[in-house]
Amino acid sequence: MKMWSGRFEAPVEESFDRWQRSFPYDRRLLPYEIAASKAHAEALLEAGVLTEKELAAILGALGRLLSEGVPKDDDASIEDVHHFVEQRVAEQVADAGLKLHTGRSRNELIATDLRLYVRDSIDHAQARLSDLVDAMVVQAEKAGTAAIPAYTHMQRAEPVLLAHWFLAYAEMFMRDIDRLQSCRERLNFCPLGSGAVAGAIVPVNRETIAHKLGFDGPTANSMDATSDRDFAVEFVQHAVLVANHISRLAEDLILLSTTEYGFAHLPDCYCTGSSAMPQKKNPDALELLRAHAGRMLGNSVTLATTVKALPLAYNKDLQETQTPLFDTVGRTLAALDIAAGCVRGLEFDIPRMRIAAARGGMNALAAAAFLARRGTPFRKAHESVGRAVQLSLSKKCELEELSTEDLRRCDIEVPLDSFRAALALDSVLALHDVEGGTAPARVAAAIRNVRERLDSLQEPPSERS
Repeated sequence: MKMWSGRFEAPVEESFDRWQRSFPYDRRLLPYEIAASKAHAEALLEAGVLTEKELAAILGALGRLLSEGVPKDDDASIEDVHHFVEQRVAEQVADAGLKLHTGRSRNELIATDLRLYVRDSIDHAQARLSDLVDAMVVQAEKAGTAAIPAYTHMQRAEPVLLAHWFLAYAEMFMRDIDRLQSCRERLNFCPLGSGAVAGAIVPVNRETIAHKLGFDGPTANSMDATSDRDFAVEFVQHAVLVANHISRLAEDLILLSTTEYGFAHLPDCYCTGSSAMPQKKNPDALELLRAHAGRMLGNSVTLATTVKALPLAYNKDLQETQTPLFDTVGRTLAALDIAAGCVRGLEFDIPRMRIAAARGGMNALAAAAFLARRGTPFRKAHESVGRAVQLSLSKKCELEELSTEDLRRCDIEVPLDSFRAALALDSVLALHDVEGGTAPARVAAAIRNVRERLDSLQEPPSERS
């Protein structure tokens, strides 16, 4: 029997009934539906709707449902997770079970279930993000003072520490953790007690209900509470940024592991081979992570479009926000696990990277800086070094291999030994001695900083500032 069938003479058309059901996917919300039902039942006792005996019977039935877990079979007679719980409780405790829905609505229930679900999903995502950042930090610590070319416009620009490269991604993922925490704080208010649209019809204690479920308090407006999906939209939009950052990492690692670059070696366990070419080692995990970002963006667009023009308050359209949300959660958690595994298994060809970081004019800016420190206006120094680069290209040599006479032709009058020392790779790296720069001492401090920030995330989410 439907939860609303009393008003209708004719049954629902069969194909429409199958099409409009949400139980095939919202049954994953069962643990949250049971938690919300327990809190509501206890509030009904306080409001005088249930007796102690009835409450005990209902809580027992809910406990048994929880221990049985999410049903694996799709009972076609069940409309949604709310219908499932109410029907199963009523089967076990008869009339007492039929009192459970007093003073509440499915509108507030699904809003509550989804907030609990997203809250848990944020906690899981933050834990996996922390694991990914930890993998970055471990690799940065392992890299020591190993150098790698940095690129702008996909062209070699300046040498940086490999550790600095890893920390760039660590910062992206730390921002993701921050954004998710902010989303968690905004969503952590409880819709229970909002009724269908105007508020509960029995005097339930909304503060007590909220705190039993780990919320900071009740929502402020019943119409907003039952129709709000901002928290789902916001979570999915943050997940898009997570996916984009993973995609950027994947693209970098795909490039760095090609024969043409030859800097990185991907772990075999995250690669596959070719059915035709025996020599191939394909970065399939990274390619799928890169493609995953597009699916995530699609989910975000679906959610935002679904809610963009809904009148107050609840509308059935909101049911369509669930599948993109569930898909986003599943994909995000899986992608973070795969990304962390890939990062932990990376190996690098340090000598090859060092050679690449020291050749091809990568020290040109250091040369201009050397002249500027000796009093040459930087713009003139830039021009002179640019001519020296042209000369080194024509002579097929490096900047530091130019002779004193070569440098004079470029209006560079400096002691050759000092000039060459300033252009050595270690000197070039040490030159960037500012907070956030790639100088070894600064990178070591940055590693410690990220490690401290990671350690602070070990506090329970509710206690983080």
